[in-house]
Amino acid sequence: MSTQAGATARDGTGRRRRTAAGTRRAAALLTAAAAVGTLTALPARAAEGAPLPAYSFDPGAQRIAGAASSALASVLEPGRTYRDTLKKDGKLYYRLNLDTLRNSYVSAVAVPEPGGKAAYGDGFKITIQDGSGTECGYQDVSFGSGEYVRPLSAYARRIVHPDVSSCQEAGTYYVLVERESDAASAPGDWGLELQHVTEPLLKQNGPDKLPEAWPSGTPAPVAGEPKERQGGNGFHDAVSLDTGEWRASIRPGQTLFWRVPVDWGQQLFASAELGSSDEGDDLVSNALALGLDNPARGFVDLKTIGFDGDPTTVALDPQRPVDHRNRSSYETATNGMRFAGWYYLTATLSPEIAQEYGDQAAPLILRVTVRGEAQPGPGYDGDPGVFQVTKDDRKAAASGATGAEAATDSTMVAVAAGGLGLGTVLLVGLGAWTLLARRAAR
Repeated sequence: MSTQAGATARDGTGRRRRTAAGTRRAAALLTAAAAVGTLTALPARAAEGAPLPAYSFDPGAQRIAGAASSALASVLEPGRTYRDTLKKDGKLYYRLNLDTLRNSYVSAVAVPEPGGKAAYGDGFKITIQDGSGTECGYQDVSFGSGEYVRPLSAYARRIVHPDVSSCQEAGTYYVLVERESDAASAPGDWGLELQHVTEPLLKQNGPDKLPEAWPSGTPAPVAGEPKERQGGNGFHDAVSLDTGEWRASIRPGQTLFWRVPVDWGQQLFASAELGSSDEGDDLVSNALALGLDNPARGFVDLKTIGFDGDPTTVALDPQRPVDHRNRSSYETATNGMRFAGWYYLTATLSPEIAQEYGDQAAPLILRVTVRGEAQPGPGYDGDPGVFQVTKDDRKAAASGATGAEAATDSTMVAVAAGGLGLGTVLLVGLGAWTLLARRAAR
């Protein structure tokens, strides 16, 4: 069985009462304190025969309605996530108000109903264009020859650079999302998750020519026993990983999400092994798909492999080290490794596996290596935002926190730190109240 591309992409809370109440208050305080810094359990595995878990949309995403005309488009604000619906052969417009101080990236995650069929070439295209219709940047993705649906992600970008001739003025721009469908493809609506992020410019532009030689050899497999690290159901609850061998289970038609912090100068290598089955030996083409998306949720790479009952492994192509200069390449994968941050891994198991080998969860082993020491950044003229790797990111990768848990944990720590003064006041007040109560009783 040979590994093949399974998708295509292009760029562009009396005394006894008081005592009981005090006990309840103390318990509530202890519960709140224990919550600080505590991570919830990893996503539970679905029971055999149960419906597949739905895609995990960001609960903070704002509902928005894309317009049929650019003149009626609603604004996508930087740093925000949105939800919409994309119909078959649909076209949706959104508005951007851009300056000349930051680069802009708008991503879209298209979410069909799990288990559906896809015709060759089904997918979508996302574009940023100016008021005259000039394309600033685009990416289109499809299911390729996979013949089954799964979440698809892509982004469009508008870059501010002296060597770029178009889309350099401050003002109004538009995002266009177009669904591309074959007549034989499933007609159902697709959920749509949109995100607008920005990247500061460099303090000083330097040479952007890529080195001709780079370490493309695949590292030796990670030694040791695989550890449990079940994937999430979307970008929002993607489970954090670092270098290691990780075990999960995946059902036919299901897509699992993980994320890996990759800093400047580091390389990411990843493969997924589908365990053997004694239920049969029929070949299922494109049975397992392994994908890679960058911190702005732009498509980087995807590979698929068939399954015939024996163990099989699919691996991503070796990627260049993360480098600001990678954006000068016209090759999709190289161009996608353009900034530091969380890189996302996805694994999808074909629904056809259920017909040939049963609907039970299959064992999956994910092998991840982040090679190289972190290097200094390119010299951003501002806060990099999501385009950096922090100490908290590395802690999340070591603990296996999901993106949602890591964000909640950081918020709780801040609330706890800010609440220390309030807690002290409450304790002093509680002591005074107790003293007065005792005096009244005497």
